[in-house]
Amino acid sequence: MKEAFIFLATGFEEIEALGTADILRRGGVRTTTVSIDGNMRVMGAHNIPVIADYVFEDADYSTADALILPGGIPGSNHLNTCTRLKELVMEKYKENKILAAICAGPMVLGGLGLLKGRKATCFPYFEPTMIGATPTDNGVEQDGNIITCKGPGFVFDFGLTILRELRDEEIAQEVAAALLVNYR
Repeated sequence: MKEAFIFLATGFEEIEALGTADILRRGGVRTTTVSIDGNMRVMGAHNIPVIADYVFEDADYSTADALILPGGIPGSNHLNTCTRLKELVMEKYKENKILAAICAGPMVLGGLGLLKGRKATCFPYFEPTMIGATPTDNGVEQDGNIITCKGPGFVFDFGLTILRELRDEEIAQEVAAALLVNYR
Protein backbone atom coordinates (compact mmCIF):
# COMPACT_ATOMS: atom_id res chain seq x y z
CA MET A 1 0.00 0.00 0.00
CA LYS A 2 1.27 3.47 -0.89
CA GLU A 3 1.88 5.82 2.02
CA ALA A 4 1.70 9.62 2.31
CA PHE A 5 2.55 11.93 5.20
CA ILE A 6 0.90 15.32 5.69
CA PHE A 7 2.71 17.71 8.01
CA LEU A 8 0.78 19.99 10.36
CA ALA A 9 2.05 23.07 12.18
CA THR A 10 0.14 25.67 14.17
CA GLY A 11 -1.68 27.86 11.67
CA PHE A 12 -1.96 25.26 8.87
CA GLU A 13 -4.73 25.66 6.30
CA GLU A 14 -7.31 23.10 7.41
CA ILE A 15 -9.04 22.47 4.08
CA GLU A 16 -5.72 21.90 2.33
CA ALA A 17 -4.47 19.34 4.83
CA LEU A 18 -7.71 17.54 5.62
CA GLY A 19 -9.17 17.69 2.12
CA THR A 20 -6.01 16.13 0.73
CA ALA A 21 -5.97 13.48 3.46
CA ASP A 22 -9.61 12.62 2.74
CA ILE A 23 -9.04 12.25 -1.00
CA LEU A 24 -5.98 10.06 -0.55
CA ARG A 25 -7.67 7.82 2.02
CA ARG A 26 -10.69 7.39 -0.25
CA GLY A 27 -8.24 6.27 -2.93
CA GLY A 28 -6.60 3.62 -0.74
CA VAL A 29 -3.44 5.52 0.21
CA ARG A 30 -2.31 5.10 3.81
CA THR A 31 -2.29 8.77 4.83
CA THR A 32 -0.72 9.87 8.10
CA THR A 33 -0.94 13.33 9.63
CA VAL A 34 2.14 14.44 11.54
CA SER A 35 2.48 17.33 13.98
CA ILE A 36 5.80 19.15 13.87
CA ASP A 37 4.79 21.10 17.01
CA GLY A 38 5.54 18.32 19.50
CA ASN A 39 1.86 18.02 20.45
CA MET A 40 -0.74 15.75 18.88
CA ARG A 41 -3.30 18.59 18.93
CA VAL A 42 -2.56 21.21 16.27
CA MET A 43 -4.60 24.39 15.85
CA GLY A 44 -5.38 25.35 12.28
CA ALA A 45 -5.36 28.83 10.77
CA HIS A 46 -9.12 29.12 11.30
CA ASN A 47 -9.08 27.86 14.89
CA ILE A 48 -10.06 24.30 14.07
CA PRO A 49 -8.13 21.92 16.31
CA VAL A 50 -6.94 18.69 14.70
CA ILE A 51 -5.49 15.65 16.40
CA ALA A 52 -2.54 14.39 14.36
CA ASP A 53 -1.77 10.70 14.01
CA TYR A 54 1.81 11.23 15.24
CA VAL A 55 4.23 13.83 16.45
CA PHE A 56 7.22 14.18 14.15
CA GLU A 57 9.69 12.20 16.28
CA ASP A 58 7.39 9.17 16.61
CA ALA A 59 6.57 8.54 12.94
CA ASP A 60 8.41 6.04 10.74
CA TYR A 61 9.08 7.62 7.34
CA SER A 62 10.94 4.68 5.84
CA THR A 63 7.94 3.63 3.76
CA ALA A 64 6.92 7.14 2.67
CA ASP A 65 5.95 7.49 -0.97
CA ALA A 66 4.87 11.13 -0.62
CA LEU A 67 5.42 14.09 1.69
CA ILE A 68 2.74 16.78 1.64
CA LEU A 69 3.10 20.35 2.90
CA PRO A 70 -0.13 22.29 3.39
CA GLY A 71 -0.22 26.06 3.35
CA GLY A 72 -1.62 28.54 5.80
CA ILE A 73 0.07 31.32 7.67
CA PRO A 74 1.82 30.97 10.02
CA GLY A 75 1.73 27.19 9.39
CA SER A 76 3.90 27.31 6.29
CA ASN A 77 6.41 29.53 8.06
CA HIS A 78 6.66 26.94 10.85
CA LEU A 79 7.20 24.16 8.31
CA ASN A 80 9.87 26.28 6.65
CA THR A 81 11.83 26.67 9.90
CA CYS A 82 11.64 22.99 10.90
CA THR A 83 15.13 21.61 10.28
CA ARG A 84 14.07 17.98 10.85
CA LEU A 85 11.30 18.29 8.27
CA LYS A 86 13.60 19.90 5.71
CA GLU A 87 16.16 17.11 6.20
CA LEU A 88 13.40 14.55 5.61
CA VAL A 89 12.23 16.39 2.48
CA MET A 90 15.78 16.31 1.09
CA GLU A 91 16.12 12.61 1.90
CA LYS A 92 12.87 11.75 0.10
CA TYR A 93 13.76 14.04 -2.81
CA LYS A 94 16.96 12.03 -3.32
CA GLU A 95 14.81 8.86 -3.29
CA ASN A 96 12.62 10.43 -6.02
CA LYS A 97 9.50 10.31 -3.85
CA ILE A 98 6.55 12.62 -4.44
CA LEU A 99 6.89 16.03 -2.79
CA ALA A 100 3.68 18.04 -2.81
CA ALA A 101 3.04 21.53 -1.47
CA ILE A 102 0.00 23.79 -1.64
CA CYS A 103 -0.62 27.52 -1.17
CA ALA A 104 2.35 28.95 0.77
CA GLY A 105 3.83 25.45 1.30
CA PRO A 106 6.03 25.60 -1.82
CA MET A 107 8.26 28.07 0.08
CA VAL A 108 9.81 25.05 1.81
CA LEU A 109 10.71 23.41 -1.49
CA GLY A 110 11.93 26.71 -2.94
CA GLY A 111 14.14 27.40 0.06
CA LEU A 112 15.75 23.99 -0.36
CA GLY A 113 16.51 24.68 -4.01
CA LEU A 114 14.21 21.90 -5.20
CA LEU A 115 12.22 24.12 -7.56
CA LYS A 116 15.16 25.40 -9.59
CA GLY A 117 14.38 25.04 -13.27
CA ARG A 118 10.92 23.59 -12.57
CA LYS A 119 7.43 24.87 -13.23
CA ALA A 120 5.60 25.54 -9.97
CA THR A 121 2.60 27.40 -8.62
CA CYS A 122 1.64 28.84 -5.24
CA PHE A 123 -0.68 31.31 -3.56
CA PRO A 124 -0.38 34.75 -5.21
CA TYR A 125 2.40 36.94 -3.80
CA PHE A 126 4.41 33.93 -2.56
CA GLU A 127 6.13 33.45 -5.94
CA PRO A 128 9.40 35.00 -4.66
CA THR A 129 9.66 32.14 -2.13
CA MET A 130 9.75 29.59 -4.97
CA ILE A 131 13.44 30.27 -5.55
CA GLY A 132 14.57 29.32 -9.05
CA ALA A 133 11.13 28.13 -10.19
CA THR A 134 9.27 29.15 -13.31
CA PRO A 135 5.99 30.30 -11.74
CA THR A 136 2.76 29.43 -13.53
CA ASP A 137 -0.79 30.55 -12.91
CA ASN A 138 -2.13 26.99 -13.04
CA GLY A 139 -4.18 25.65 -10.15
CA VAL A 140 -1.95 22.59 -9.93
CA GLU A 141 1.47 22.17 -11.48
CA GLN A 142 3.43 18.94 -11.69
CA ASP A 143 7.05 18.87 -12.76
CA GLY A 144 8.56 15.44 -12.26
CA ASN A 145 8.12 14.23 -8.70
CA ILE A 146 7.12 17.69 -7.42
CA ILE A 147 3.47 18.76 -7.30
CA THR A 148 2.54 22.30 -6.32
CA CYS A 149 -0.85 23.93 -5.95
CA LYS A 150 -2.06 27.52 -5.94
CA GLY A 151 -4.38 27.31 -2.93
CA PRO A 152 -7.46 25.96 -1.18
CA GLY A 153 -9.79 26.36 -4.15
CA PHE A 154 -7.79 23.71 -5.98
CA VAL A 155 -7.57 21.13 -3.18
CA PHE A 156 -9.57 18.54 -5.12
CA ASP A 157 -7.27 18.74 -8.14
CA PHE A 158 -4.25 18.71 -5.83
CA GLY A 159 -5.35 15.61 -3.93
CA LEU A 160 -6.44 13.80 -7.07
CA THR A 161 -3.14 14.57 -8.81
CA ILE A 162 -1.22 13.10 -5.87
CA LEU A 163 -3.58 10.11 -5.85
CA ARG A 164 -3.03 9.57 -9.60
CA GLU A 165 0.72 9.52 -9.06
CA LEU A 166 0.58 7.18 -6.07
CA ARG A 167 -2.09 4.83 -7.47
CA ASP A 168 -3.28 5.42 -11.05
CA GLU A 169 -5.56 7.48 -13.28
CA GLU A 170 -8.50 5.08 -12.97
CA ILE A 171 -8.57 5.26 -9.17
CA ALA A 172 -8.25 9.06 -9.27
CA GLN A 173 -11.20 9.21 -11.67
CA GLU A 174 -13.27 6.87 -9.46
CA VAL A 175 -12.64 9.03 -6.39
CA ALA A 176 -13.40 12.19 -8.38
CA ALA A 177 -16.70 10.70 -9.60
CA ALA A 178 -17.69 9.69 -6.05
CA LEU A 179 -16.94 13.26 -4.92
CA LEU A 180 -18.85 14.73 -7.89
CA VAL A 181 -15.69 16.51 -9.01
CA ASN A 182 -14.69 17.07 -12.63
CA TYR A 183 -11.08 16.02 -12.80
CA ARG A 184 -9.01 16.58 -15.94
